[in-house]
Amino acid sequence: MCGNSRPISRAGEGVRYHPSRRKDLMKMDFHTYRHVPAILLLAALAGCTQRQNSQDLKEKTAQATAEVKRDAKAVAAGIREGWSRDKPLDLNTATKEQLLSLPGVTAAEADRVIAGRPYKEPGEVVTRRIMPKTEYDRIADRVTAKK
Repeated sequence: MCGNSRPISRAGEGVRYHPSRRKDLMKMDFHTYRHVPAILLLAALAGCTQRQNSQDLKEKTAQATAEVKRDAKAVAAGIREGWSRDKPLDLNTATKEQLLSLPGVTAAEADRVIAGRPYKEPGEVVTRRIMPKTEYDRIADRVTAKK
């Protein structure tokens, strides 16, 4: 039975192989599964690479979102400016921020315009010495004084 490659079995026992046959089976098992560690290593590396790509994607998305926000704010500011150019600003009702949006108007001048209300006509800011004529000439076409 020494040279026999058939399993040796007895009643009530599992299948057993001759000792020389066990070594052959172990070699065969090793050769059959030798690629498993390589596959596991590649899977681990692929997982790490995917995480890094995911982080890069998050960073790029955040940058793109910030750029879109900045651009949207610029567009909104341009639209507001365009509206204010089309409609004259009422010196009797304008807020300080609206007055500051006019070219060359300082915070002190805006405060003086607000304190000097009401106005019958826009040119009164010059006659009352609230604003110099040169400053008023820059904004004359953008302001009105409604009653």
